[in-house]
Amino acid sequence: MALVLNGKDLTIQDIKEFLKENGQITISEEALVNVRKSRETVERIIKNKETIYGITTGFGLFSDVLIEKEKYNDLQVNLIRSHSCGIGKAFPNDVSLVMMVLRLNTMLKGHSGVTESLVELLVEFINRRIIPVIPEQGSLGASGDLAPLSHLALALIGEGDVQYEGVTRNAKEVLHEVGLEPHSLQAKEGLALINGTQAMTSQGVIAYIEAENIAYNAEWISSLTHQALNGIVDAYDEHVHIVRNFEEQVEVAERMRDWLEGSKLTTRQGEVRVQDAYTLRCIPQIHGASFQVLNYVKEKLELEMNAANDNPLIFDNDDETLVISGGNFHGQPIAFAVDFLKIGVAELANVSERRLERLVNPQLNGGLPAFLSPEPGLQSGAMIMQYAAASLVSENKTLAHPASVDSIPSSANQEDHVSMGTIGARHAYQIIQNVRRVISIECIIALQAVEIKGVDKLSPKTKAKYDELRAVVPSITHDRVFHHDIEKVCEYLR
Repeated sequence: MALVLNGKDLTIQDIKEFLKENGQITISEEALVNVRKSRETVERIIKNKETIYGITTGFGLFSDVLIEKEKYNDLQVNLIRSHSCGIGKAFPNDVSLVMMVLRLNTMLKGHSGVTESLVELLVEFINRRIIPVIPEQGSLGASGDLAPLSHLALALIGEGDVQYEGVTRNAKEVLHEVGLEPHSLQAKEGLALINGTQAMTSQGVIAYIEAENIAYNAEWISSLTHQALNGIVDAYDEHVHIVRNFEEQVEVAERMRDWLEGSKLTTRQGEVRVQDAYTLRCIPQIHGASFQVLNYVKEKLELEMNAANDNPLIFDNDDETLVISGGNFHGQPIAFAVDFLKIGVAELANVSERRLERLVNPQLNGGLPAFLSPEPGLQSGAMIMQYAAASLVSENKTLAHPASVDSIPSSANQEDHVSMGTIGARHAYQIIQNVRRVISIECIIALQAVEIKGVDKLSPKTKAKYDELRAVVPSITHDRVFHHDIEKVCEYLR
């Protein structure tokens, strides 16, 4: 797959396909023209000795300090070295790879003033899968993701570490091995590499991709639970959902009807009971609301993926040239979005845990064995799987606290409000891993419950899922180490 970047129309679907198919990057000719044009502006600024932030001045509180012309390039290298103070374990390789793609994409808009050689080296890093080792912690989310992106830039100049062919190595060694030279930073380029939101946005994109997958998986898993509890299908009737006006709710109800079509385990209102508990009856409303969150998050991420969030920004029109120091690096829009993502995805685990509790609780499960134990008393069955799910749900409630409501001033109060968006994105990703495990536990328990109720009575679509999953985890005929089952189903869902 060849992904053509032009700075304008990159989508999350593009990123999904690029990652899935081990894609390659190419650049549109129009974008290269924009890059050359903006670099010419930087060269004119240098020639004319204009006072422009980050090109001929220092950074942050040092923005009023003029730099001697012969030290402009040293200024950029010093910036990258001093800002490379990330902390903790590295971002996953996919996140760091997407980070490079997104930073490249914003440079291609032609407002960053970088050289064509820097753009070409980024393409080589991406296409050869030379992945900078970028610590997860240390960003305030304004002035952009300074610490993470500095580690990205450090690799480009041959001073950082990279992951290459599964091994962590010095970037300079790898570049020499593949026949590339480290980049020599020119005026403006260090700043152009690190003033942006690409760490939070790339982590947000990966989180979104996994969250969307989880949300769809949660539907067929909940349809197994619905059948195990002889749920009432009337609550999913389209008339109910159309009058609520929320498109996502209508769509979830439609998919639930599709999953349950042909089941002999579902009931109609009044046959067994008049109505179900909310965790069954309100699946379209609850899951649909999470899809509303996903749609909001997707919109904001895709806007930012194609945004110019550098500082200063260069605008070179036919009639005038402007170089404006602004604040597009501020991560507040993405900080809010990833915090919202945390809530929307955490709720899928909240409702899943309550459904699986109904399956194992003999007071709620309609005559199924307590904890679905093969020998109640002697064997505990699914008892502690519910404990584990409850633990993850509780942990998510802590992680879901919004990072974006916090701010600590930095740079001697020059940067006096920050977004903390990268913390929010990282916590969103942690929540997503927990949610996947919770719905995996519901899946295992629901498989066992429908087996007791009668697999032959399942709807055709969920019967196919049952058969597929039984190749992943066997029936519970005796107590065993369920940790392994949970991880197997989790990997299947991933």
